[in-house]
Amino acid sequence: MRRTSVVGNAALGAGFALVVLVMAAQYAAQGRVWALDAATGAAVCVLALGRGRSRGGAAALGLAVVGAAALVARLTGLPGEPGAAAVLGLLVLGGSAVRTLPWRSAAVLGVAGLALMAAGLLTAPAPATSFRVGIEVWALALAAGLGLRLLDDRRRATAEAVRHEERLALARELHDLVAHHITGVVVQAQAARIVARKRPEQLDDTLAGIEAAGADALSAMRRVVGLLRAADDTPGTAPATPGAAELAALVERFDGHGPDVRLRLPERDAEPWPPEVATTVHRIVQESLTNVARHAAHAHTADVTVARTPAALTVTVTDDAPPGHTRHLRPTGFGLLGMRERVEALGGTFTAGSGPAGGWTVHAELPVPAGGVR
Repeated sequence: MRRTSVVGNAALGAGFALVVLVMAAQYAAQGRVWALDAATGAAVCVLALGRGRSRGGAAALGLAVVGAAALVARLTGLPGEPGAAAVLGLLVLGGSAVRTLPWRSAAVLGVAGLALMAAGLLTAPAPATSFRVGIEVWALALAAGLGLRLLDDRRRATAEAVRHEERLALARELHDLVAHHITGVVVQAQAARIVARKRPEQLDDTLAGIEAAGADALSAMRRVVGLLRAADDTPGTAPATPGAAELAALVERFDGHGPDVRLRLPERDAEPWPPEVATTVHRIVQESLTNVARHAAHAHTADVTVARTPAALTVTVTDDAPPGHTRHLRPTGFGLLGMRERVEALGGTFTAGSGPAGGWTVHAELPVPAGGVR
């Protein structure tokens, strides 16, 4: 970016120098005094080239130089100012200032420039062509600067929206992974305390389960970090899309460390699930069972049902925790919020809440395009 700016300024400087020399040569050939025009044009062009330090200050100083040169030309009977080089420099200064200055400062500078040109047009003897051109060029500079400013604002808004979506996606992934694996560790650690008191001979197996759950958590975190550090989307960097087999393995990991978990899948589902739908189903089941383990310890069973219709895939997770042990979940908890965002991003519907007889139900309906994977 810096190299591009240097090259652009060098090209602009060459253009400025050419205009100053051409106008000086033209004035000399006509027998007119060219020194004031050349000096004014060179000064404004130099300010335009050095505008990066203070764009507002450079533009204001450029207007002051043009105003002073016009006054000198009027008092000495020299050719009217601003000349072509000075006008070109003002075009760059005005556009750059309006593009970058705060709105109030940009408005003040724009009005000041128009007022200066209008005053010169009204007080100069006819035909005052230079000031008419100056007004037109200054207006063009303001319009160009405003257009570039709006374009920059749109780009920043787009970039911020993308960063926001990326942060949300990352937050969902980290929450799902951390909550799932750490809950497994906590549940097994609680079980280890009971086993140590009642069946100490089984303690090694329980501790091995805790070790395995911790290793799984580390592996999952490494995969996420690896995806974040990947330089490009090369084959092998993306995680495999979880399917029915991975869903069964997920349920199996929960079974035996809390309520009995029963999984029901479509009997025959010839069409594969779209990757984004399959991932969302997997995350919903994972987060829902994690919540069962954390908040519904008194539940005896949890049912996971995935059903397929011609236009949608539905997933429902319910538990039978008694009313007296209803979980204390915030309606806007990160887990529920993440599940809702995933489902709604695919155009689906999501509901979650307790039933009249107790327990908790999470239900999501995800639209599946005809033909399965696209």
